[in-house]
Amino acid sequence: MSSRKARNTAHGSVPTDGRTHRPPAKQTPTKRTARAAVTLRSAVVQVSHAWSHEADTGLLSRQTAKLYTRAAEGLLVFGTAHGITLIDEVTKDLVRAFVRAPGRDRHGHIIVTLVETGTHRQRRSGIASFYAHARALGLTQCDPLVDSPPIHRSPRKAGAGLTTDEIKLLQFHSERGMPATRDAALLALLLTGLHSAEIATAAITDLDLEACEITTAGATYTEARTCPLSDWARYVLGLRCACLAEKHPGQLLLVANARSAPDVAQSSVGSGFGDIARRSGLSTTARKVEPRDVTRFVAARILDETGSLSEVARRLGLSSLDSAAGLAGLQWKTPRTGGTA
Repeated sequence: MSSRKARNTAHGSVPTDGRTHRPPAKQTPTKRTARAAVTLRSAVVQVSHAWSHEADTGLLSRQTAKLYTRAAEGLLVFGTAHGITLIDEVTKDLVRAFVRAPGRDRHGHIIVTLVETGTHRQRRSGIASFYAHARALGLTQCDPLVDSPPIHRSPRKAGAGLTTDEIKLLQFHSERGMPATRDAALLALLLTGLHSAEIATAAITDLDLEACEITTAGATYTEARTCPLSDWARYVLGLRCACLAEKHPGQLLLVANARSAPDVAQSSVGSGFGDIARRSGLSTTARKVEPRDVTRFVAARILDETGSLSEVARRLGLSSLDSAAGLAGLQWKTPRTGGTA
């Protein structure tokens, strides 16, 4: 009687090098097994790790990763409140309700007014990325946004059109509690030509009060530059520096909290300006005054003083003359008109 190895060799089941080889088991048609249910919480954790990895490798900005993570965590809280446990249980109606749900201000209070469409788009983008990554990780096959239309982007507003007297009114009301409060310093930096993201990172070490100027490293869409300070800006920023050195030694940031995330600090700048605008009576339900309105005023003033559009772009850290012209209210290109053939 031949050995098992000899019999297997005869049937071609053993390689010539002598190593045994077990043939694959016969595949029989079976029903597709049900995929294990994935909780929404577990999916948020895994996708957040994926976003963090993309941020580390430069595929995604850290700020976008944080915003997306916040949107996913918000969906988790919102879904839990509605009895949703699994990622596959999230419906398009739930996502639509979450996108349009009221948010909270920097003090943690619920915002009773309608959420801005920018927040809607931000939440929707975060949830779309969340489900795209979840599908790629094999956590779900669902896409609750598949039939959801994109959120309409409103045309950019013309702005409040601030006057010199209104700027003086903002300065007057920003000085309340100065220099213990940050309002005057915030407005001074805005009137110097810095944008909200740059104001959030502005530090005492960026100031040169003797030379009457401040240097900023720029931001995502603005370039590094040095801007001259007005007499009023130099005065209030000098007081702010002295106050911080006396009462908060070691604090370098002029208006923001060093422990805050960049997007939170930038948002707090907008909220702080909103407080000044409302206190001065300029921002009402009928007329909204925003930091960009001050930037428009600064752009128009620089253009009036220098007559140079490139100087407007330089002082505001802009790489586009079109953007500078738009802020300064200058129609510097003749619109094309139809001609004859």
